[in-house]
Amino acid sequence: MTEPTPAESFATPRVAAGVLFFDAEGRILLVRPSYKPGWDLPGGYVEIGETPTQAAAREVQEELGIKPPIGALLVADWAPATGEGDKLLFVFDGGELAAEHLERIELDPAEIAGYAFHDPDLVDTLLIPRLARRIKAAIDARSQAATLYLEHGDPYRGALPN
Repeated sequence: MTEPTPAESFATPRVAAGVLFFDAEGRILLVRPSYKPGWDLPGGYVEIGETPTQAAAREVQEELGIKPPIGALLVADWAPATGEGDKLLFVFDGGELAAEHLERIELDPAEIAGYAFHDPDLVDTLLIPRLARRIKAAIDARSQAATLYLEHGDPYRGALPN
C-alpha cells in the first residue's frame, strides 16, 4: 500500500451558501425544499468556479425568482455530515426583504414547495438541531455586526477538545 501524497490528505468539503432574510416584523424566511423534508434557508451548493456569495445569489434567484442584495458573511460552519463527508457552510445577511422583492417571489417547484416567515424563537422546533444552532448564531452575529466561526453549528470558543 502506498502512502497518500500530502495533497491527497487535504479535506475536500462540499461547500454551500445560504441567506438569512427577514421581514418587517423581524421574522426569518425559511423555504420548504421539494426534494427533502423540513424547512431550510434559501441557498445551496457552490458550483465549480463560483464564490460562496455568487452561489448564494444564484440559489436565491433559482429558488425564489428574485435578486435581492447579498450582505455580509454572518457565519462559516465546519459541519461534516454522516454519509456526505466534510461540509463548509456559509450564511450571509440578506437583511429585510424589500416590498419589491416580496411581491416578485416566484417559487421554482422543482426545488421549493413553499416558503414562510417564522418567528426566530421557533427555529428549534422547525429545524434540525445543527441548522437551528447555525441560524441562531447567524442572528446573533447580525445583531453584533460580526462574523462567527462555527463547528457543527456551535461557536468555536478557541480551545480544542482533549
